[in-house]
Amino acid sequence: MKQIAVIGAGTMGNGIAHTFAQSGFTVKLIDRSEETLEKAILTISNNLDRMVSKGILSEDEKFKTISNIITYTDIKDGVVGCDLVVEAATENVALKMTIFNQLSQICDHDVILASNTSSISITQIAAQVVHPERVIGMHFMNPVPIMKLVEIIRGYSTSNKVTKIIMDLSVKLGKTPTEVNDYPGFVANRILMPMINESIETLYNHVAGVQEIDTVMKLGMAHPMGPLQLADFIGLDVCLSILNVMYDGFKNPKYAPCPLLVNMVMAGKLGIKSGEGFYDYSESKKAEKVSKQFN
Repeated sequence: MKQIAVIGAGTMGNGIAHTFAQSGFTVKLIDRSEETLEKAILTISNNLDRMVSKGILSEDEKFKTISNIITYTDIKDGVVGCDLVVEAATENVALKMTIFNQLSQICDHDVILASNTSSISITQIAAQVVHPERVIGMHFMNPVPIMKLVEIIRGYSTSNKVTKIIMDLSVKLGKTPTEVNDYPGFVANRILMPMINESIETLYNHVAGVQEIDTVMKLGMAHPMGPLQLADFIGLDVCLSILNVMYDGFKNPKYAPCPLLVNMVMAGKLGIKSGEGFYDYSESKKAEKVSKQFN
């Protein structure tokens, strides 16, 4: 594989593009919004600068990584000549179906089509595609350039050949691929999301406050980040979407989203991306923290 297309230039998409580009692949980063693409390149550049400052990369390696990324606003132009397309759009079933239906029409039949979905059925996605045996899940973890795990999800029709190619490719990216079967939430979110949801229920039922809940899990369970802080980092809208997928898939009330989570998402309190979730990430709060450091 030489050329990779990544569809979606948001948090996961730009992280995936960064990772492939840093590993020497030519990456075609596709998004409908030119502004989102510009923001993505800036984010990648800033992340590379941090790696350079820590001695992880040289300036020359940073330049090569950036030069490996080409941006497109038209999906048809972006996927031309690519060996692999990785879809990293919003966790929305209808949107992903539309994208894969389009890819089926414009990509050659030997192009591997992967989804970075964190919960949606690969078998369902593959049903939109001619030759569904080439469709597979590549669930990267955030932040993609740092986190080592990639969940590799086989759909009902995914071939052994495609699975091996993607497993080997993940190793070349410096990742640890772990093969899982196609059930709602796969492994990571089937275990993680009920814990986050229960943490929100604990807050909702006034058992303890946000910081207290996170402190118990960090100090008592040795988690590097508390579940409520982690939910903010993932995005509360994403958490809600994943829980809804699992609830619909399993018909089990243990996956039903907490009413507090539903209300926060409706109110636009999505976590870091909106500036407020269970914690305050606004510019005024950042300024307050800086002020405390110097006083």
